[in-house]
Amino acid sequence: MLSFKGTQLPKDVIIYAAFFYVKYGVSYRDLEEIMEEIGVEVDHATLNRWVIRYSPAIAVKAKSQKRETNRAWHMDETYIKVKGQWTYLYRAVDSHSDTLDFMLSGRRDE
Repeated sequence: MLSFKGTQLPKDVIIYAAFFYVKYGVSYRDLEEIMEEIGVEVDHATLNRWVIRYSPAIAVKAKSQKRETNRAWHMDETYIKVKGQWTYLYRAVDSHSDTLDFMLSGRRDE
């Protein structure tokens, strides 16, 4: 269990910031601007401390909740309309037809 004792901001804000940094790989200064846009003023050095302290526990929790997939998978491609524009939808699909991952692209590039 993560301990947020002594933190000045709610744990949801801290988890959101650490998760956003790990998932999207933005810089700490960019993350500082993103947090500022949602109304949270926090320094990039504080964000660094949060990521170092909380990201390993978040990764363990996320891995334990991840569902099992088969080793067999294939790429599925289709052309769909999104907000009035035609885009390519690529999906990684396992043998049970469960979507593993997807990507939207404006041009055809597997």
